[in-house]
Amino acid sequence: MTEMRPDVDWELLLAQAEALMSVSRDRVANAANLSALLYQELPGINWAGFYFLLDDTLRLGPFQGRPACVDIPMGRGVCGTAAARREVQRVADVHAFEGHIACDANSASEIVLPLIRDDSVLGVLDIDSPVTDRFGGADEAGLRRIAQAWLDAVE
Repeated sequence: MTEMRPDVDWELLLAQAEALMSVSRDRVANAANLSALLYQELPGINWAGFYFLLDDTLRLGPFQGRPACVDIPMGRGVCGTAAARREVQRVADVHAFEGHIACDANSASEIVLPLIRDDSVLGVLDIDSPVTDRFGGADEAGLRRIAQAWLDAVE
């Protein structure tokens, strides 16, 4: 059985994210602060962070949560699928996702947003939850705006 999705004030969260990222154009610094903000402000999550594309591998970047997989091949798992397909992956039950890579056994659902600039995949923003079906349409829309804010804020 799924739980009700918690309300998030996406306008406020976006404003907080933009303010945090306004002091630097550094990718890593902004990814670190954004990971911390999302981890702190999004209810019902257990991991929030970035993977950056290096050659054909997503390499772990700044995150909040339990230790994670360091390298994820393009096309593998939810993160690699999001990057390879260049599409948001919103997975209600990660255990039903063929090829899911279980970095944290407590994760039950996941949303991954590809970070694309000038037709190049830079990486992904990955958020996990221990709650099945945690991420809905409002979460996806809000996180799309936040991911775009990160892209706009970095060099």
